[in-house]
Amino acid sequence: MLKEIIKSSNKVVGTKQVIKAVENGKAKLVIIARDADDFIINKIKAVTDAHSVDVEYVDTMEQLGSMCGIQVGAASAVILK
Repeated sequence: MLKEIIKSSNKVVGTKQVIKAVENGKAKLVIIARDADDFIINKIKAVTDAHSVDVEYVDTMEQLGSMCGIQVGAASAVILK
């Protein structure tokens, strides 16, 4: 189901863009790859916790990139409001 949500929604891919969207109040849901670097996961979690944004996880960066329709792995993505 998460795959369908990602494909059909307005989204932004990439850690910097995810953090910016959360801080600007534009984030509906953040998706993080479990195999992303710990410092990236922790940084995103700190921002999402501070702004009360829900977080979902996928197993790999490759899987998240594919779900987002890009040819490379992605550590994170955000579904926009």
